[in-house]
Amino acid sequence: MTARERNPATTGVRRPGDGSERGHRRAYWAVSDCWNVTRRTLTHYQRRPVAIVWQLGFPILSLLLYGYVFGSAMKVPGGGDYREFLMPGMFAMTMAMGFMNTAVAVVTDASKGVVDRFRSMPMAPSAFASGRGVADLAVAAAELTILAVTALLIGWRADGGAPGALGAFGLLLLLRFSLIWVGVWLGMLVPTPEAAGGLYAVAFPLTMISSTFVSPSLMPDWLGFVAACNPISSTATATRELFGNPVAGGGTWVEEHALLMAVVWPLVITLVFLPLAVRRFQGLSR
Repeated sequence: MTARERNPATTGVRRPGDGSERGHRRAYWAVSDCWNVTRRTLTHYQRRPVAIVWQLGFPILSLLLYGYVFGSAMKVPGGGDYREFLMPGMFAMTMAMGFMNTAVAVVTDASKGVVDRFRSMPMAPSAFASGRGVADLAVAAAELTILAVTALLIGWRADGGAPGALGAFGLLLLLRFSLIWVGVWLGMLVPTPEAAGGLYAVAFPLTMISSTFVSPSLMPDWLGFVAACNPISSTATATRELFGNPVAGGGTWVEEHALLMAVVWPLVITLVFLPLAVRRFQGLSR
């Protein structure tokens, strides 16, 4: 057996094989290793459920602040209840901000030597990124459920029917899924957990300059255009349509085709950052 065949980080399989047999083994171990990394991550949340509560603290406080403190002064272009307008935006913001939790978790593992240990083990090169992605998507689904229940308790309703609501939640999870890879990639770029925490200074304006809280049409022209082109805005606007909530659409092509862009943007982000995350993991020790 050659040195290349013995190095799992290079081959991505545990044993050499021929033809289709090698391909089947590679696929099997990729799925198996992905599940092991997923189970490890979910076990941490199971033992520390307060982590999910902490991650939900900011969006719930923002919901109460904007919905009840500032809500009476907010207006929706075209009419409609502001809280009904706000909730889909809060859902989108929560899914978007989640990539920072991913980045912090990844850099914490790296600083403790966990990533190096993974690289020394006979595991598929894609397993670390894919396992982290599956686990974070499961946690995001739990967070979205808790936030939706909170919204229902304060009077929000999805008037678009069950199919529309399911489609809206699907788009929200699609946005979160795409941004997971941004978080994994950033987590392997920054040197320390403290440095990863500093990325919130970038993430916060990204979520604020969008249609999360107000319509881009109420912003200055140049800023409204930037907000309308924000992927978070496309998801927020599309989910408002599907939920049957007030939609403050603008005159840009992106806003008029929000449903399409709510699918296109996450796919583009995934196609760019998923390979970058896997490649970064493979090249950590080079």
